[in-house]
Amino acid sequence: MTDLLHYIALSLLPSSSWLQVAEWLRRGDPPAAVFDRTFAAHWPSEPEYRAALYARAHAAIDRAQEQRITPVPWSDAAYPIALTTIVDPPPLLWTCGSIAAFATPAVAIVGARAASPYALSVAEQLAGDLAARGLAIVSGLARGVDSAAHRGALSAGGVTIGIMGSGVDVMYPREHASLASAMQQRGVVASELVPGTPPQPQFFPLRNRIISGLSRAVVVIEAGEKSGSLITARCALEQGRDVLAVPGNVLSGRNRGAHSLLRDGAKIVESADDILEELGMARKGVVSLLRETDDGKRGTNPVREDPVLACLIPGEASDLDAIADRSGLTPARLLPRLFELELQGAVARIGGGRFVRVDRTC
Repeated sequence: MTDLLHYIALSLLPSSSWLQVAEWLRRGDPPAAVFDRTFAAHWPSEPEYRAALYARAHAAIDRAQEQRITPVPWSDAAYPIALTTIVDPPPLLWTCGSIAAFATPAVAIVGARAASPYALSVAEQLAGDLAARGLAIVSGLARGVDSAAHRGALSAGGVTIGIMGSGVDVMYPREHASLASAMQQRGVVASELVPGTPPQPQFFPLRNRIISGLSRAVVVIEAGEKSGSLITARCALEQGRDVLAVPGNVLSGRNRGAHSLLRDGAKIVESADDILEELGMARKGVVSLLRETDDGKRGTNPVREDPVLACLIPGEASDLDAIADRSGLTPARLLPRLFELELQGAVARIGGGRFVRVDRTC
């Protein structure tokens, strides 16, 4: 409980401290020490502010317990490993639903709120096709493309993740309460904001970095020149994620933002196969880790032959950056392999976004 209190207090600090906080957390420093160090550097003579932050943290814990909201702090093994790779990850997430959804490789689908019927149809179909092939669909639970993507994933019996620009117990927009409830059955609704936080304009651009950070790729559908979806795309590029876009009507002006992404090199999307191809995934789901043997036949033990496993030192926990350095793969490419190795029991995920090798016979 003490560590949780400090993680919440860290999450309440201004965004100017986020980069340094993340650096210290990645290093393995305890949250209490990180909070004390950060506070001493920025507010050494403001004990009232410190007391106010702790009071808000206690209130957040109480409200979460009343509302059956689950906090997932940085140190929890369920904290999304993909988020640990961005420069400014939240110290914790507040969640409603199945936190196991975070372990599923994900693609974000974002786009216009005032979307055309064409955009809504494309978003729902793409999300359904991707979800049916084992990918989680991430979006922002907003009107238009976001909600169509969530519904498409649900209609395929898949996993979907909604990131909110308010507390998870403050539904915005209100008419999406039933959608959010349905999402929690197989997926999760999450926010970095403490329970009870109302939606405010500044929160939505900030949450976009989480949408892209959770995902291996961001697909933009019908975005105008000043669309918030372009903020998500920019975050994705900064985080090393793939950015793809769906072409649209050139006469309406609705899709100028997405077309600008295409001109700048984003891959064009006409079907789910285009997305899977860009991510190096097989047609029927996440690419298998089976490797070809010297005689050209399929190996029978994918764990033994996996080069990612060879980069893990037995008995030593390694974070994603360290494994990426050893393997030569980007974090976005590493994640699906690590997830599959985890399912096979060859590696275990521990707190702080680190992995440890447990199959020492390989």
